[in-house]
Amino acid sequence: MRVPLPPEARLPDGWAVHLDPRTRRLEGGAALLGGSPLRLLRLAPRARDLLAGDRLAVTSPATAALAARLQDAGVAVPEPAGPAPGPGDVTVVVPVRDRTVGVVRLLAALRADPDTAGVRVLVVDDGSADAPALATAAAAGGAEVLRHDRSRGPAAARNTGLRAATTEAVAFLDSDCVPRPGWLGALLPHLADPRLAVVAPRITALPAAHPGWVTPYETAVSALDMGPHPGPVAPLSGLSYLPSAALLVRRTALGEGFDAGMRVAEDVDLVWRLAAARWRVRYEPAARVDHEHPSSTVAWLRRRAVYGTGAAPLAARHGRAVAPVVVSPWSAAALVLAAGGGRAGRVLAVAVLGDATVRLARRLAGPGRRAPAGLAAVLVLRGTAAAGRTLARSATRHHWPLTAVAALVSRRARWAALAVATADAVLAWWPHRAEVGPLRFAVARRLEDLAYGAGLWAGALCRRDPSALLPASPPRV
Repeated sequence: MRVPLPPEARLPDGWAVHLDPRTRRLEGGAALLGGSPLRLLRLAPRARDLLAGDRLAVTSPATAALAARLQDAGVAVPEPAGPAPGPGDVTVVVPVRDRTVGVVRLLAALRADPDTAGVRVLVVDDGSADAPALATAAAAGGAEVLRHDRSRGPAAARNTGLRAATTEAVAFLDSDCVPRPGWLGALLPHLADPRLAVVAPRITALPAAHPGWVTPYETAVSALDMGPHPGPVAPLSGLSYLPSAALLVRRTALGEGFDAGMRVAEDVDLVWRLAAARWRVRYEPAARVDHEHPSSTVAWLRRRAVYGTGAAPLAARHGRAVAPVVVSPWSAAALVLAAGGGRAGRVLAVAVLGDATVRLARRLAGPGRRAPAGLAAVLVLRGTAAAGRTLARSATRHHWPLTAVAALVSRRARWAALAVATADAVLAWWPHRAEVGPLRFAVARRLEDLAYGAGLWAGALCRRDPSALLPASPPRV
């Protein structure tokens, strides 16, 4: 499925960007280091003059081009301004099947928020068993109902709502969501960017009415929560997808919409198709939407396994973008040599890292400047540490069946697997230590990884295509 190309239009006057706090200025401001994947941007003298401080306002084609380059690279954060749709230019689409209570709760939240009190809401009934009850609840909340006689899946339901909408913007909200007041007002200004197709809020946990054993863990590290930092969304980056539970889209950018043939991962597919067409897709955590996470451990694990099955169809459509492991060859070589090569291997690992440091220092060196060996060494060590965590995560999540086989035949592999699983759990738990205990976190993390990995392998075996299991190198930026 194709999406239309974005217009050849620049950011509007009044738009601004400021450097992300995580971005480093080097060489007296002549270079910027940041973004994901990490990249070094060298500024031409004219660009350096335009970006005299940490903020750049758009006032001309030149400043618009520079602002776009900085925000697309992830080294700067936009401050949206300019003509944008208002709440009256938005249609809310709610795909649902057999969740009448959730629809009632969602509509109540929309009508209680001044920004969305009067918006048109389309509830798309995807073959609910009790259609009259859902229709009555929707009508009571001031919503229209579009019905599928049989279930066609969430992607098809969203597309039905998309086709029925006539407004410039469409907000997709799942029936298990409850948007917080002001969520729409935080997202709409981004549509002043004529090349922006999708912007999404942060999805956080709705307080559980009946908490289960997994609730503290899921509240802390839900797969739907993309974190506290805004940024551009693209494959093989720190923000590689957006969940479709809550999205604000430019209607004309989506073309035919979601791929109705996909019952899972259709949201990832849409985002990647838009990115390939050079539309902008952004994540804006200033907007918040709460989500009712599963409280049943069995239901939660089943959902994780289903998520895993989505990797195979994504690999068929997008190739290496779905790679479960993305590490540079030199990082992988150094780690393998250090882990399994004995003393000689460790010496060779140091040599590999030294060579990588020299090469990177040469790339980082500005014209007429000394190669920054210290900075290069820090970046190489950081990259190697990140690669180590990625490989460890793969051993316990994406490729755990291989780890299990190795552990069955090798005592050394068993101890290594135990050490990796323990270290992974501790490192992941530490930032959330105030929210969930270490034992519950560790057990839940391992169960989640087992479920996701099982779904991943089942999907690959079902399609007889191992692409979703294969590693990839980072893209050159």
